[in-house]
Amino acid sequence: MPLAKLKERIKQLCEVYGIRYVETEEANTSCASYLDGDSLPEHGKKPDGWAASGRRIKRGLYRTKNGSLVNADIQAAANILRKVAMNLGIDLSRIGRRCLTTAKRIRLWATKTNSHSKNPRAFMPGS
Repeated sequence: MPLAKLKERIKQLCEVYGIRYVETEEANTSCASYLDGDSLPEHGKKPDGWAASGRRIKRGLYRTKNGSLVNADIQAAANILRKVAMNLGIDLSRIGRRCLTTAKRIRLWATKTNSHSKNPRAFMPGS
């Protein structure tokens, strides 16, 4: 599905359910640190000498200025939320490190290997 068509459908559903639809650009949200309060310059408007206080150290992992490790994708999503919140006057003071730690994986269809066979079988809860 083309991105423009997906956005339009989400916008329609928001109108139906009374949800305010806000679209924002995502420039610098994955490199800036949410927890350190880095500024979030718009695309193409990065000030001279701007640098993020933390950095992505590997896929999915971001290290903040004080050495805290947080999930990189959740951290970027929090920065996108911060961009929108600044425009709408929403208080995000309760979102802290606990919300940004590594996301818990829930494997609905994990595999379990039978000790008598090398073929894994689907794990069914309660089996």
